[in-house]
Amino acid sequence: MPNKPTRRSALMGMISSLALAAAARPAMAMNASSAKRLVDAIVADINKVIDDGGSDAQKIKKFEKIFVRYSDVPTIARYALGVDARRATKAQLSAFTKAFQVYVSRKYGKRFREFIGGKIEVRKARKVKNFFEVKTIAHLRGEAPFEVTFLVSDRSGKAKFFNLFIEGVNMLLTERTEIGAMLDKRRGNIDALIKDLKKAS
Repeated sequence: MPNKPTRRSALMGMISSLALAAAARPAMAMNASSAKRLVDAIVADINKVIDDGGSDAQKIKKFEKIFVRYSDVPTIARYALGVDARRATKAQLSAFTKAFQVYVSRKYGKRFREFIGGKIEVRKARKVKNFFEVKTIAHLRGEAPFEVTFLVSDRSGKAKFFNLFIEGVNMLLTERTEIGAMLDKRRGNIDALIKDLKKAS
């Protein structure tokens, strides 16, 4: 993501941080209606936080709760860490997961005030291979509407997001690339990454 994100990229960061989950697990019993209901629920929660009053700190806390509610945070964090997760100790993975959760919540949650008056509209869902695709339209003030596509599959019997595309951009890979770049700057030092994530954004 750019150093100075636009309102569009920041909103999409909020969505993507909720939508990232393991793509490797197989889909189970679900249908287009249940996939759409899941997207309806998360979009309703995002829209509510955007419209609610309160301080930035309060909005960040609300956003973190949404993140935890709808996403498999440990799996998301492990994917974001990439191949380096294999060499991390159990304690490092646990610490990174918590730091990543707070980092994402703080990074995007504090930008909610910029989206007052904006909405995300859920359109339709369809089955694609062994997962479901749910299309939405994002409406931000001063910008033309644009498409955001969520990919949904079952995880342990419950539907979860595993990826999304924003005008063709794969956000799962984008987040992984960003964390990878941060780790590279620290010469692969996972403990240093964890420490800096706690202070970042």
